[in-house]
Amino acid sequence: MRRPGFISAAALAVAVVAISSSAPMIAYATAPALAIAFWRNAFAVTALTPFAATVRRRELRELFDTPDGRRIAFVCVLSGLALAVHFGTWVPSAKLTSVAMSVALVCTTPVWTALIAVARRVHVPRPTWIGIGVAMLGVAVGTGADVGVSGRALMGDALALIGGIAAAVYTTFGERARASTSTTTYTLLCYAVCGVIIALVCLIGGVQLIGFSGATWLALVAMTIGPQLLGHSLINYALERVSATTVAVVLLLEVPGAALIAFVFLGQLPPARSVPGLALLMIGVAVVVLGAYPRRRSSPPSQPTNGGITISPDAIGTT
Repeated sequence: MRRPGFISAAALAVAVVAISSSAPMIAYATAPALAIAFWRNAFAVTALTPFAATVRRRELRELFDTPDGRRIAFVCVLSGLALAVHFGTWVPSAKLTSVAMSVALVCTTPVWTALIAVARRVHVPRPTWIGIGVAMLGVAVGTGADVGVSGRALMGDALALIGGIAAAVYTTFGERARASTSTTTYTLLCYAVCGVIIALVCLIGGVQLIGFSGATWLALVAMTIGPQLLGHSLINYALERVSATTVAVVLLLEVPGAALIAFVFLGQLPPARSVPGLALLMIGVAVVVLGAYPRRRSSPPSQPTNGGITISPDAIGTT
């Protein structure tokens, strides 16, 4: 019989591959970026609704029938709004800059989560500050390499960075909502709100939502099944058995994973000028994640440690 540790490691390995495929598939699909963001969420809501309507029906009803429930639902709406900003900025970035740079910049979420914690007057350990400094240096070096070389790439870098900040806001709201709601209910509401907001933006902006090639539709379905459903589900499974710190650090492998997939299937390599910045960025984010959990072994997975910051399990791997 296989040990739980082996199963968790296998789940994490599949999750990394699944989320690493997201940016390359976005770059491959010929649909507009916002249309990709909309259909990913629409397909996810379609897949989650039958389960939530049966297994979580009572919880969904209580969210709208009680004052406490309505407050939680409002937080879910705010989280969905942040998720819409995340997808609405990061998805376009994957079409404007290199896959590796787009993924690396959006993976700065732990850095922004730490800075949000500072704004909330939560103590942030010294190693976390060191990691933030290294990560920001990596951002400066990486994006600076695109200055004067390609305005398109620089715009993609900026959008990916905004996507990472939005994911941190999504994380912060998610921690609050997930204290009282199940993963399924919370995820369904967030994806639904996110999808509606992006749909409105597409309709107002005249963004094409249909009429794509079969290959693009296949990529859209694969993005939903792989990164959005399979990847997130396996991450949540692993989080029940592996520390959030370990999971967050392992998921940084999404950056080289996405770069490798982009090279194999799209023939795309990150520009050599971006590599030093990418390396500094990943080292800095890893230090932030590790520094945020100084006493992780003695605390439950979903709770902050003595005033330290934590990363919401459902917000890890938002790509």
